[in-house]
Amino acid sequence: MALTITILFIIAYILISAEHKLQVSKSAVAMFFAGLLWILIAVDSQQLVEAHLSEAGTEIFEIIVFLLCAMTLVEILVHYKFFELVRVWLVEKKLDNTRQLWMISILAFLLSAVIDNLTTTIILTQLSRLFFKGKNILVATALVIVAANAGGAFSPIGDVTTTMLWLKGKFSSGEIIMYGFFPALTIYLIAAPLLIRQAEAGDRCEPEVEEFKLVRSEKLVIAFAFGSFTLPFIFHAFHLKPYMGLVTGLGLTWLVVDALKRGLPNHRSHFTASIENLLQKTDISSLKFFIGILLAVAALNHLGILEMVSNSLFGDAPSLGRYVLGSSVMGVLSAIVDNVPLTAAATDIVKTTDPIIWVLIALAVGTGGSILVIGSAAGVVAMGIVRELNFVNYLKIAGLPALLGYLGGIGVWYVQYLLLF
Repeated sequence: MALTITILFIIAYILISAEHKLQVSKSAVAMFFAGLLWILIAVDSQQLVEAHLSEAGTEIFEIIVFLLCAMTLVEILVHYKFFELVRVWLVEKKLDNTRQLWMISILAFLLSAVIDNLTTTIILTQLSRLFFKGKNILVATALVIVAANAGGAFSPIGDVTTTMLWLKGKFSSGEIIMYGFFPALTIYLIAAPLLIRQAEAGDRCEPEVEEFKLVRSEKLVIAFAFGSFTLPFIFHAFHLKPYMGLVTGLGLTWLVVDALKRGLPNHRSHFTASIENLLQKTDISSLKFFIGILLAVAALNHLGILEMVSNSLFGDAPSLGRYVLGSSVMGVLSAIVDNVPLTAAATDIVKTTDPIIWVLIALAVGTGGSILVIGSAAGVVAMGIVRELNFVNYLKIAGLPALLGYLGGIGVWYVQYLLLF
């Protein structure tokens, strides 16, 4: 039975990885195979599987609620024109190509730590199209992908894989920031100059400066939305699950929006605001994918398959060097295969309670995907926005800078570990 389940999981993995080529939804594949694996286990098993399934379901519930609330808060920021404000600010600066690329990459690194790397990539890639064309738009897009993935890797809410590990209690919010920041910054600082130097003097657009201002009530909603992202840390300090913080923050922001709709009914932002409609704009398909893949990985764990993988990858009593090597390999694998199932499997494959090792794994899986454009959700989405970007030209422009940055980040983590522990 274990062999059958493993083969089916590998088939599902291949279908998920070839989603765009086969034109099949990875969410549908993940959910179907999750159900199939558990049915086979239930038919074959001599013992009830309800307890194991219930435990997996609880963990999945926490992750999905957290992500749904975070996505909705980001949609609120979009509706209330926060990113429009960023766009106008960049236009008014009238920077040359090099400075503009640095500014966009810094924004990508910092914003992704707050609103997640995928959303940051979508927003800043669209902004980059206003300023660059030709080869420079390819450089700018690659730069945004690498910077956003690096910035999201040191924040518990910056990348879905980091969020998964945080919600599973592998490290605290303080630990991922404290021990992940300098390696992530190193990845960015090595890759960014190597990418920016490839920019050409021309290939530039000149967007017109527009008059734009947020009214006080719009600023209030934006402040509440950003403030909501701090609540998971506060709730966690009181030994409450982080998702409760975002649930509370979204509820409070929702109340503020409803109050402003009644108080300022003639203002367009408030009149057209509807949290129900914004919920429908969130990427529900991705949430379904997470549900399916996490249930499928739970099936592998139930049969002890992940225990065998752990022993082959890290050994029975892994040393620090074995952890570093194994994590680095997982990071490179994340450039080829989807990092969500890879991270989900890692939570059961890696047998350690050391949070610093888990920070390394989060960094590796979160940033290793930058080496190839198909290695991260940010890269795949960016290809959809910038049609000129493809696998080959991304590899030529960003493959080596991303790889050198990745290796540099792993190296800084290792030196940091030796100095502190």
